[in-house]
Amino acid sequence: MSVDAGELEELLKIYYSRLFPYKPYIDWLSYNNLDYLSKREFCFTLNGDIYLRYKSFSNQDEFKKELKTVNPFKIDVGAVYNIKPKDHKSFKSGSFTAVEREVVFDIDMTDYDEVRYCCSEAKICSDCWVFMKIAVRIIDEALRHDFGFSNLLWVYSGRRGVHCWVADENARKLTNSGRGAIADYLSLVIGGDQQSKKVTLPGVPHPSIKRSVNTIARYFEELMIDSQDFLGTEEKCQKVLGMLPPKTIQDDLKDWVSSNHDSKTKWNKLKGTWSTYAGKRKLFNKDNAIYEVVLQLCYPRLDVNVTKGLNHLLKSPFSVHPKTGRVCVPFLAKDVDTFDPFIVPTLKEVITEVDNWSGDPKVLDYAKTSLKSSIDMFKSFAKKCRMEDSEENKENKMDW
Repeated sequence: MSVDAGELEELLKIYYSRLFPYKPYIDWLSYNNLDYLSKREFCFTLNGDIYLRYKSFSNQDEFKKELKTVNPFKIDVGAVYNIKPKDHKSFKSGSFTAVEREVVFDIDMTDYDEVRYCCSEAKICSDCWVFMKIAVRIIDEALRHDFGFSNLLWVYSGRRGVHCWVADENARKLTNSGRGAIADYLSLVIGGDQQSKKVTLPGVPHPSIKRSVNTIARYFEELMIDSQDFLGTEEKCQKVLGMLPPKTIQDDLKDWVSSNHDSKTKWNKLKGTWSTYAGKRKLFNKDNAIYEVVLQLCYPRLDVNVTKGLNHLLKSPFSVHPKTGRVCVPFLAKDVDTFDPFIVPTLKEVITEVDNWSGDPKVLDYAKTSLKSSIDMFKSFAKKCRMEDSEENKENKMDW
């Protein structure tokens, strides 16, 4: 799907005038503090890939006026700096420093190309989208249960991936090393294209590993066996064998590689053969090797540089993807199984919905469109961030 640039430009003018959720958007990014907002970097991408970095705004009116004037094809959000980004050239080199920002995650389907067989590069389908469902569930649960974060915003990228913004105050104040520690904790699939085995578990896997394996198990047959047919050819079988510990059962499975059995039969044979091998050698953690295969095939693949870098830009919620025309809508992790990227509204669709509205004329424009549920959810998220930030500030000011 592609969108004509000229048509998109005209549609964006209407979108920024009538539909963009300015109030909850600024409520979120200001966290009850307009000075905080004024030091936040925004980047606008114009038609023709012209980048306007280090934009900053003192309030909602300024932001809205600029958005309507510049009419950007894409909006990126960056860090909060020690000075207003728009004034950074007035200060000496080295004095302009990023001090805070949400912890962010970027998960892109292209990073799964070595384990998905239905699509490649920018293409996605309902079969491989299951990788994203798994990623959202695993990362969301880890952030909540292992790190104690609660204000998480999941956003569809508009094309082939998802983003997560962790808005808790203690997350926003993390240093690069703290962000790196979280990224490393959540990174299991490690290695380049030439490395066949990319997951190695310790003797006793952390409980979060078993939790992730259990999450993957809910989707594994649907994803890897039914849709990806991951053992359907000799080449695919050899790839999976390469994920097992070296010099173990490879010789026992030569006939398995070349057999005509389906992926489900081969998977059960592989697990049975490994179990027998591990039992004979009295391996204490005999399931680890199978866990490693499952994790390498399905565990989330993060762009860790996005998470580690305090000043890294990330596409904004409610930006519009310039290639597909789809709005980058937020969604709840608990609803990921029913979230369908192929029915996320395009800009043209929502503007048509406004134009064709025949109900109560007093209804707000956004409520006349299929963006209503996403914007209402975003309002609740922004309100929660503001309330928790206010409570945090009160606690910090208490006289103990």
